[in-house]
Amino acid sequence: MASFSNFQMIHFLLIFSSYLLIPTSSQSHYHQPHNHVAFFIFGDSLLDPGNNNYINATTLNQANFTPYGKSFFKYPTGRFSDGRLIPDFISEYANLPLIPPYLQPGDHEFTYGANFASGGAGALDEINQGMVVNLNTQLRYFKKVEKQLRQKLGDEESKKLLLDAVYFISIGSNDYISPLFRNYSMFYSHKQYLDMVMGNLTVVIEEIYQKGGRKFGFVNMGPLGCIPAMEAIKLQQGSSDECLEEATVLAKLHNTVLPEVLQGLESKLKGFKYSIFDFYTTAKERMDNPSKYGFKEAKKACCGSGPYRALYSCGGMRGTTEYELCSNANEYLFFDPFHPTERTYQQLAELIWSGTHNVIKPYNLKQLFEHSEEEIPCNQFEYLPYTLNN
Repeated sequence: MASFSNFQMIHFLLIFSSYLLIPTSSQSHYHQPHNHVAFFIFGDSLLDPGNNNYINATTLNQANFTPYGKSFFKYPTGRFSDGRLIPDFISEYANLPLIPPYLQPGDHEFTYGANFASGGAGALDEINQGMVVNLNTQLRYFKKVEKQLRQKLGDEESKKLLLDAVYFISIGSNDYISPLFRNYSMFYSHKQYLDMVMGNLTVVIEEIYQKGGRKFGFVNMGPLGCIPAMEAIKLQQGSSDECLEEATVLAKLHNTVLPEVLQGLESKLKGFKYSIFDFYTTAKERMDNPSKYGFKEAKKACCGSGPYRALYSCGGMRGTTEYELCSNANEYLFFDPFHPTERTYQQLAELIWSGTHNVIKPYNLKQLFEHSEEEIPCNQFEYLPYTLNN
Protein backbone atom coordinates (compact mmCIF):
# COMPACT_ATOMS: atom_id res chain seq x y z
CA MET A 1 0.00 0.00 0.00
CA ALA A 2 1.20 3.52 -0.76
CA SER A 3 0.22 6.58 1.22
CA PHE A 4 1.16 10.26 1.40
CA SER A 5 0.89 12.53 4.45
CA ASN A 6 -0.58 16.04 4.24
CA PHE A 7 2.79 17.56 5.19
CA GLN A 8 4.59 15.60 2.49
CA MET A 9 1.98 16.58 -0.06
CA ILE A 10 2.28 20.33 0.76
CA HIS A 11 6.08 20.10 0.56
CA PHE A 12 5.85 18.28 -2.76
CA LEU A 13 3.38 20.71 -4.29
CA LEU A 14 5.66 23.65 -3.43
CA ILE A 15 8.50 21.94 -5.29
CA PHE A 16 6.24 20.88 -8.16
CA SER A 17 4.90 24.40 -8.65
CA SER A 18 8.42 25.66 -9.30
CA TYR A 19 8.70 23.26 -12.24
CA LEU A 20 5.43 24.38 -13.72
CA LEU A 21 6.39 28.04 -13.71
CA ILE A 22 9.58 27.52 -15.71
CA PRO A 23 9.06 29.26 -19.09
CA THR A 24 9.25 27.16 -22.23
CA SER A 25 12.61 28.25 -23.63
CA SER A 26 11.78 27.17 -27.16
CA GLN A 27 9.00 29.73 -27.30
CA SER A 28 10.66 32.90 -26.03
CA HIS A 29 10.71 34.91 -29.26
CA TYR A 30 8.16 35.13 -32.04
CA HIS A 31 9.36 33.71 -35.32
CA GLN A 32 8.35 30.97 -37.71
CA PRO A 33 11.01 28.23 -37.61
CA HIS A 34 12.17 26.77 -40.90
CA ASN A 35 11.12 23.27 -42.00
CA HIS A 36 8.63 22.96 -39.22
CA VAL A 37 4.98 21.95 -38.98
CA ALA A 38 2.89 23.10 -36.01
CA PHE A 39 0.93 20.62 -33.92
CA PHE A 40 -2.42 21.55 -32.35
CA ILE A 41 -4.03 19.09 -29.95
CA PHE A 42 -7.63 18.84 -28.74
CA GLY A 43 -9.27 16.25 -26.55
CA ASP A 44 -9.37 14.49 -23.21
CA SER A 45 -7.04 12.76 -20.75
CA LEU A 46 -5.51 10.62 -23.50
CA LEU A 47 -3.76 13.82 -24.68
CA ASP A 48 -3.86 16.23 -21.70
CA PRO A 49 -0.32 17.30 -20.61
CA GLY A 50 -1.64 19.12 -17.53
CA ASN A 51 -4.20 21.76 -18.48
CA ASN A 52 -6.39 20.68 -15.58
CA ASN A 53 -3.64 21.82 -13.17
CA TYR A 54 -4.76 25.38 -13.89
CA ILE A 55 -8.55 25.16 -13.59
CA ASN A 56 -10.95 24.64 -10.72
CA ALA A 57 -11.09 20.88 -11.26
CA THR A 58 -11.57 18.11 -8.71
CA THR A 59 -8.89 15.47 -8.22
CA LEU A 60 -11.08 13.07 -10.21
CA ASN A 61 -10.04 15.09 -13.26
CA GLN A 62 -6.48 15.87 -12.22
CA ALA A 63 -3.24 13.91 -12.10
CA ASN A 64 -0.86 16.44 -10.56
CA PHE A 65 0.15 14.21 -7.66
CA THR A 66 2.35 11.16 -7.20
CA PRO A 67 2.73 8.49 -8.47
CA TYR A 68 1.66 10.04 -11.80
CA GLY A 69 4.72 11.02 -13.86
CA LYS A 70 7.07 8.80 -11.88
CA SER A 71 8.64 6.88 -14.78
CA PHE A 72 9.87 9.64 -17.11
CA PHE A 73 9.49 13.10 -15.64
CA LYS A 74 10.15 11.86 -12.08
CA TYR A 75 7.46 14.23 -10.82
CA PRO A 76 3.73 14.66 -11.60
CA THR A 77 3.07 16.97 -14.54
CA GLY A 78 -0.69 16.51 -14.75
CA ARG A 79 -0.46 13.77 -17.38
CA PHE A 80 -2.72 10.80 -16.62
CA SER A 81 0.04 8.21 -16.82
CA ASP A 82 3.39 7.29 -15.33
CA GLY A 83 5.17 9.25 -18.07
CA ARG A 84 4.71 10.61 -21.58
CA LEU A 85 1.54 10.60 -23.63
CA ILE A 86 0.89 10.15 -27.35
CA PRO A 87 1.39 13.87 -28.25
CA ASP A 88 4.76 13.88 -26.49
CA PHE A 89 6.03 11.05 -28.68
CA ILE A 90 4.50 12.51 -31.84
CA SER A 91 6.22 15.83 -31.09
CA GLU A 92 9.53 13.99 -30.79
CA TYR A 93 9.01 12.15 -34.09
CA ALA A 94 8.09 15.44 -35.80
CA ASN A 95 11.23 17.17 -34.42
CA LEU A 96 9.17 19.49 -32.25
CA PRO A 97 9.66 20.37 -28.58
CA LEU A 98 7.17 18.99 -26.07
CA ILE A 99 3.97 20.99 -26.52
CA PRO A 100 3.13 22.39 -23.05
CA PRO A 101 -0.38 22.80 -21.62
CA TYR A 102 -2.09 25.82 -23.19
CA LEU A 103 -3.11 27.04 -19.73
CA GLN A 104 0.38 26.78 -18.24
CA PRO A 105 1.61 30.24 -17.21
CA GLY A 106 4.40 31.66 -19.32
CA ASP A 107 5.22 33.48 -22.52
CA HIS A 108 3.96 31.03 -25.15
CA GLU A 109 4.82 31.63 -28.77
CA PHE A 110 2.55 28.91 -30.24
CA THR A 111 4.53 28.66 -33.49
CA TYR A 112 5.15 25.01 -32.60
CA GLY A 113 1.47 24.53 -31.80
CA ALA A 114 -0.61 24.26 -28.63
CA ASN A 115 -2.22 21.55 -26.53
CA PHE A 116 -5.75 22.36 -25.34
CA ALA A 117 -6.74 18.84 -24.20
CA SER A 118 -8.38 18.44 -20.80
CA GLY A 119 -8.82 15.26 -18.77
CA GLY A 120 -12.51 14.45 -18.36
CA ALA A 121 -13.59 16.59 -21.32
CA GLY A 122 -16.26 15.47 -23.74
CA ALA A 123 -17.63 16.61 -27.04
CA LEU A 124 -20.80 17.53 -25.13
CA ASP A 125 -20.63 20.56 -22.84
CA GLU A 126 -22.62 18.73 -20.16
CA ILE A 127 -19.86 16.18 -19.50
CA ASN A 128 -18.13 17.10 -16.22
CA GLN A 129 -19.47 20.61 -16.73
CA GLY A 130 -17.56 23.31 -14.86
CA MET A 131 -14.75 20.93 -13.92
CA VAL A 132 -12.96 20.50 -17.26
CA VAL A 133 -12.12 22.41 -20.44
CA ASN A 134 -14.80 21.10 -22.78
CA LEU A 135 -14.28 20.81 -26.52
CA ASN A 136 -16.09 24.05 -27.34
CA THR A 137 -13.88 25.93 -24.87
CA GLN A 138 -10.80 24.31 -26.37
CA LEU A 139 -11.97 25.65 -29.74
CA ARG A 140 -12.34 29.12 -28.23
CA TYR A 141 -8.77 28.94 -26.94
CA PHE A 142 -7.57 27.92 -30.40
CA LYS A 143 -9.24 30.97 -31.90
CA LYS A 144 -7.35 33.12 -29.39
CA VAL A 145 -4.10 31.48 -30.48
CA GLU A 146 -4.97 32.06 -34.15
CA LYS A 147 -5.54 35.73 -33.45
CA GLN A 148 -2.31 35.97 -31.47
CA LEU A 149 -0.32 34.32 -34.26
CA ARG A 150 -1.81 36.69 -36.80
CA GLN A 151 -0.85 39.69 -34.68
CA LYS A 152 2.71 38.49 -34.11
CA LEU A 153 3.59 36.83 -37.44
CA GLY A 154 1.40 38.80 -39.84
CA ASP A 155 -1.44 37.50 -41.99
CA GLU A 156 0.53 35.60 -44.63
CA GLU A 157 2.96 33.82 -42.32
CA SER A 158 0.29 32.90 -39.77
CA LYS A 159 -2.01 31.59 -42.48
CA LYS A 160 0.74 29.38 -43.87
CA LEU A 161 1.50 28.03 -40.40
CA LEU A 162 -2.16 27.15 -39.80
CA LEU A 163 -2.55 25.71 -43.28
CA ASP A 164 0.43 23.37 -42.91
CA ALA A 165 -0.28 22.46 -39.27
CA VAL A 166 -1.58 19.08 -38.09
CA TYR A 167 -4.65 19.05 -35.82
CA PHE A 168 -4.90 16.00 -33.56
CA ILE A 169 -8.18 15.12 -31.82
CA SER A 170 -9.19 12.42 -29.35
CA ILE A 171 -12.64 12.98 -27.85
CA GLY A 172 -15.73 10.97 -26.97
CA SER A 173 -14.69 8.44 -24.32
CA ASN A 174 -16.04 10.59 -21.48
CA ASP A 175 -19.25 11.18 -23.42
CA TYR A 176 -19.80 7.42 -23.51
CA ILE A 177 -18.45 6.44 -20.07
CA SER A 178 -20.12 9.21 -18.06
CA PRO A 179 -23.67 8.03 -18.84
CA LEU A 180 -22.82 4.73 -17.15
CA PHE A 181 -22.35 6.62 -13.88
CA ARG A 182 -24.55 9.70 -14.20
CA ASN A 183 -27.44 8.88 -16.55
CA TYR A 184 -26.67 11.71 -19.01
CA SER A 185 -28.06 9.72 -21.94
CA MET A 186 -30.97 8.03 -20.22
CA PHE A 187 -33.51 9.95 -22.34
CA TYR A 188 -31.78 9.22 -25.67
CA SER A 189 -31.35 6.19 -27.87
CA HIS A 190 -27.80 5.20 -28.74
CA LYS A 191 -28.20 6.75 -32.18
CA GLN A 192 -29.62 10.01 -30.82
CA TYR A 193 -26.82 10.32 -28.30
CA LEU A 194 -24.16 9.54 -30.88
CA ASP A 195 -25.65 12.12 -33.23
CA MET A 196 -25.24 14.74 -30.49
CA VAL A 197 -21.60 13.82 -29.92
CA MET A 198 -20.79 13.72 -33.64
CA GLY A 199 -22.70 16.93 -34.26
CA ASN A 200 -20.59 18.84 -31.73
CA LEU A 201 -17.37 17.29 -33.02
CA THR A 202 -18.26 18.18 -36.61
CA VAL A 203 -18.90 21.82 -35.71
CA VAL A 204 -15.47 22.05 -34.06
CA ILE A 205 -13.77 20.52 -37.11
CA GLU A 206 -15.58 22.98 -39.38
CA GLU A 207 -14.52 25.93 -37.22
CA ILE A 208 -10.88 24.83 -37.25
CA TYR A 209 -11.13 24.41 -41.02
CA GLN A 210 -12.43 27.95 -41.37
CA LYS A 211 -9.32 29.18 -39.56
CA GLY A 212 -7.05 27.27 -41.92
CA GLY A 213 -6.95 23.70 -40.61
CA ARG A 214 -6.58 21.15 -43.40
CA LYS A 215 -4.80 18.11 -41.92
CA PHE A 216 -6.55 16.28 -39.08
CA GLY A 217 -5.63 13.17 -37.12
CA PHE A 218 -8.26 11.30 -35.09
CA VAL A 219 -8.13 8.51 -32.53
CA ASN A 220 -11.22 6.33 -32.54
CA MET A 221 -12.76 4.86 -29.41
CA GLY A 222 -10.77 2.21 -27.62
CA PRO A 223 -12.41 -0.88 -26.07
CA LEU A 224 -14.10 1.18 -23.33
CA GLY A 225 -16.07 -1.73 -21.95
CA CYS A 226 -12.92 -3.76 -21.32
CA ILE A 227 -10.73 -1.31 -19.38
CA PRO A 228 -9.99 -2.13 -15.69
CA ALA A 229 -12.39 0.57 -14.43
CA MET A 230 -15.32 -1.33 -15.93
CA GLU A 231 -14.55 -4.28 -13.68
CA ALA A 232 -15.93 -2.32 -10.72
CA ILE A 233 -19.24 -1.80 -12.51
CA LYS A 234 -19.37 -5.45 -13.61
CA LEU A 235 -18.85 -6.59 -10.04
CA GLN A 236 -21.71 -4.35 -8.89
CA GLN A 237 -23.93 -5.80 -11.60
CA GLY A 238 -22.84 -9.36 -10.91
CA SER A 239 -21.78 -9.70 -14.53
CA SER A 240 -19.33 -12.38 -15.64
CA ASP A 241 -18.93 -10.99 -19.16
CA GLU A 242 -15.45 -10.15 -20.38
CA CYS A 243 -16.41 -6.55 -21.18
CA LEU A 244 -19.22 -4.18 -20.16
CA GLU A 245 -21.68 -4.40 -23.02
CA GLU A 246 -23.15 -0.89 -22.80
CA ALA A 247 -19.77 0.85 -23.17
CA THR A 248 -18.67 -1.56 -25.89
CA VAL A 249 -21.78 -0.89 -27.97
CA LEU A 250 -21.27 2.89 -27.82
CA ALA A 251 -17.57 2.62 -28.69
CA LYS A 252 -18.25 0.40 -31.70
CA LEU A 253 -21.07 2.62 -32.90
CA HIS A 254 -18.80 5.67 -32.66
CA ASN A 255 -16.13 3.86 -34.67
CA THR A 256 -18.64 3.02 -37.38
CA VAL A 257 -19.97 6.55 -37.73
CA LEU A 258 -16.72 8.56 -37.42
CA PRO A 259 -15.31 7.48 -40.82
CA GLU A 260 -18.63 8.30 -42.48
CA VAL A 261 -18.62 11.80 -40.99
CA LEU A 262 -15.03 12.44 -42.06
CA GLN A 263 -15.63 11.12 -45.58
CA GLY A 264 -18.53 13.55 -45.85
CA LEU A 265 -16.31 16.42 -44.75
CA GLU A 266 -13.61 15.39 -47.21
CA SER A 267 -16.04 15.47 -50.11
CA LYS A 268 -17.34 18.94 -49.23
CA LEU A 269 -14.38 20.83 -47.75
CA LYS A 270 -11.64 21.61 -50.25
CA GLY A 271 -8.22 20.37 -49.15
CA PHE A 272 -9.54 18.54 -46.07
CA LYS A 273 -7.37 15.51 -45.23
CA TYR A 274 -7.62 13.17 -42.26
CA SER A 275 -6.34 10.01 -40.65
CA ILE A 276 -8.13 7.70 -38.22
CA PHE A 277 -6.13 5.55 -35.84
CA ASP A 278 -7.79 2.26 -34.89
CA PHE A 279 -7.35 2.51 -31.15
CA TYR A 280 -10.00 -0.13 -30.55
CA THR A 281 -8.28 -2.95 -32.43
CA THR A 282 -4.72 -2.12 -31.38
CA ALA A 283 -5.64 -1.85 -27.69
CA LYS A 284 -7.83 -4.97 -27.71
CA GLU A 285 -5.07 -6.94 -29.40
CA ARG A 286 -2.74 -6.01 -26.54
CA MET A 287 -5.38 -6.85 -23.94
CA ASP A 288 -5.87 -10.30 -25.46
CA ASN A 289 -2.19 -11.02 -26.20
CA PRO A 290 -0.13 -8.96 -23.72
CA SER A 291 3.05 -11.06 -23.88
CA LYS A 292 3.23 -10.61 -27.65
CA TYR A 293 3.77 -6.87 -27.02
CA GLY A 294 6.04 -7.16 -24.00
CA PHE A 295 3.43 -6.81 -21.23
CA LYS A 296 2.84 -9.15 -18.29
CA GLU A 297 -0.50 -7.69 -17.16
CA ALA A 298 -3.32 -6.32 -19.33
CA LYS A 299 -6.44 -6.79 -17.20
CA LYS A 300 -5.26 -5.24 -13.95
CA ALA A 301 -4.11 -1.62 -13.51
CA CYS A 302 -0.67 -0.78 -12.12
CA CYS A 303 -2.15 1.75 -9.68
CA GLY A 304 -5.50 1.64 -7.90
CA SER A 305 -7.33 -0.47 -5.36
CA GLY A 306 -9.77 -3.35 -5.13
CA PRO A 307 -10.11 -6.26 -7.55
CA TYR A 308 -8.10 -5.59 -10.74
CA ARG A 309 -7.13 -2.28 -9.07
CA ALA A 310 -10.30 -1.10 -10.77
CA LEU A 311 -11.11 1.61 -8.21
CA TYR A 312 -9.87 5.06 -9.28
CA SER A 313 -7.83 5.68 -6.12
CA CYS A 314 -4.33 6.03 -7.60
CA GLY A 315 -2.41 8.63 -5.61
CA GLY A 316 -4.76 8.56 -2.64
CA MET A 317 -6.24 11.95 -3.53
CA ARG A 318 -9.67 10.89 -4.80
CA GLY A 319 -11.50 10.07 -1.61
CA THR A 320 -9.59 6.87 -0.84
CA THR A 321 -6.19 7.49 0.74
CA GLU A 322 -4.78 3.98 0.38
CA TYR A 323 -3.92 2.42 -2.95
CA GLU A 324 -1.73 -0.26 -4.45
CA LEU A 325 1.13 0.51 -6.83
CA CYS A 326 2.93 -2.03 -8.98
CA SER A 327 6.74 -2.20 -8.90
CA ASN A 328 7.24 -1.89 -12.67
CA ALA A 329 4.74 0.07 -14.76
CA ASN A 330 6.42 -1.11 -17.98
CA GLU A 331 4.93 -4.55 -17.39
CA TYR A 332 1.39 -3.16 -17.37
CA LEU A 333 -0.88 -2.06 -20.19
CA PHE A 334 -2.82 0.28 -17.87
CA PHE A 335 -1.33 2.62 -15.29
CA ASP A 336 -4.60 3.46 -13.53
CA PRO A 337 -8.07 1.94 -14.14
CA PHE A 338 -8.76 4.32 -17.06
CA HIS A 339 -5.40 5.27 -18.56
CA PRO A 340 -2.53 3.39 -20.23
CA THR A 341 1.10 3.37 -19.18
CA GLU A 342 3.82 5.33 -20.96
CA ARG A 343 5.01 2.11 -22.61
CA THR A 344 1.56 1.53 -24.05
CA TYR A 345 1.34 5.12 -25.26
CA GLN A 346 4.72 4.80 -26.95
CA GLN A 347 3.62 1.71 -28.87
CA LEU A 348 0.42 3.44 -29.94
CA ALA A 349 2.27 6.63 -30.92
CA GLU A 350 4.64 4.67 -33.15
CA LEU A 351 1.65 3.21 -34.99
CA ILE A 352 -0.03 6.59 -35.26
CA TRP A 353 3.14 8.11 -36.65
CA SER A 354 4.17 5.51 -39.22
CA GLY A 355 1.65 2.67 -39.09
CA THR A 356 0.20 0.98 -42.16
CA HIS A 357 -3.40 0.95 -43.37
CA ASN A 358 -4.38 -1.93 -41.10
CA VAL A 359 -4.11 0.41 -38.07
CA ILE A 360 -4.33 3.97 -39.44
CA LYS A 361 -5.79 5.29 -42.68
CA PRO A 362 -6.03 6.84 -45.20
CA TYR A 363 -2.80 8.54 -44.02
CA ASN A 364 -0.56 8.11 -41.02
CA LEU A 365 0.55 11.19 -39.11
CA LYS A 366 4.03 11.18 -40.63
CA GLN A 367 2.44 11.56 -44.06
CA LEU A 368 0.24 14.40 -42.83
CA PHE A 369 3.22 16.21 -41.32
CA GLU A 370 5.17 15.84 -44.55
CA HIS A 371 2.31 16.86 -46.86
CA SER A 372 2.36 20.52 -47.87
CA GLU A 373 -0.76 22.55 -48.58
CA GLU A 374 1.10 25.23 -50.52
CA GLU A 375 -1.01 24.54 -53.59
CA ILE A 376 -3.85 26.42 -51.83
CA PRO A 377 -2.99 30.14 -51.83
CA CYS A 378 -2.89 31.57 -48.31
CA ASN A 379 -5.38 34.29 -49.18
CA GLN A 380 -8.04 31.75 -50.11
CA PHE A 381 -8.50 29.38 -47.21
CA GLU A 382 -10.20 31.72 -44.75
CA TYR A 383 -13.00 32.38 -47.24
CA LEU A 384 -13.48 28.99 -48.87
CA PRO A 385 -17.17 28.14 -49.32
CA TYR A 386 -18.68 26.73 -46.15
CA THR A 387 -20.69 24.05 -47.89
CA LEU A 388 -21.01 21.24 -45.35
CA ASN A 389 -24.69 21.89 -44.63
CA ASN A 390 -25.63 22.99 -48.14
